[in-house]
Amino acid sequence: MNNNVVIAIDGPAGSGKSTTARRVAEKLKFIYLDTGAMYRSVTLLGLRMGIEPADADSLSEIAEKMDLKFEPDNGKQRVIVNGMDVSDDIRSPEVTKAVSEVSAHAGVRRILVERQQQFAESENLVAEGRDTTSVVFPDAFLKVYLVASVEERARRRVRDYERLGKNTTIEDQIADIERRDTYDSSRNVSPLTQTSDSELIDTTDMTIDDQVEAVIKLYRKRAEC
Repeated sequence: MNNNVVIAIDGPAGSGKSTTARRVAEKLKFIYLDTGAMYRSVTLLGLRMGIEPADADSLSEIAEKMDLKFEPDNGKQRVIVNGMDVSDDIRSPEVTKAVSEVSAHAGVRRILVERQQQFAESENLVAEGRDTTSVVFPDAFLKVYLVASVEERARRRVRDYERLGKNTTIEDQIADIERRDTYDSSRNVSPLTQTSDSELIDTTDMTIDDQVEAVIKLYRKRAEC
């Protein structure tokens, strides 16, 4: 029987999942599982090979053969795919635009979900994504669903791109986020949804530290029961 603890965090783009999950894992000394990075890695490889985001069979083959590792790096986490550090490349606007379509393919999701579940067989995890609470870890010890206003999420995305040296605007990001929200929540396979047993946290007016403390407080309260 698997007695490892899983904290699963879902939410739409820009709600603060990645940073919050990484810092919660660091504080609790758990492993941080960035499921979104896995789908982004498949997307990046597909784009580099000239494969269309609609080509489910080719992308599923990429997911099957892809060698992916997460490596700690001074409080952050590097994504190593086929021996290459793609940590920044998978956050590019091109990948962000295509990843929703790629991640909607049933074959891609089946392969990567199996990989994600294997992590929990040997480690305590903080996992984040769009279906970690509903599909990947439906029996997670704690489920959290993060939300934030579209405007705040767009501002966060603009700051993220600035750190990568990419120029964009809040208006462009609002349009892209709204498009992605609609796509992610209406897709047939593993749509983005808040499960009935997930704790809702609105991060619009919260700092990252606030978000981390909110999740840890929920975890400790549940652990005491």
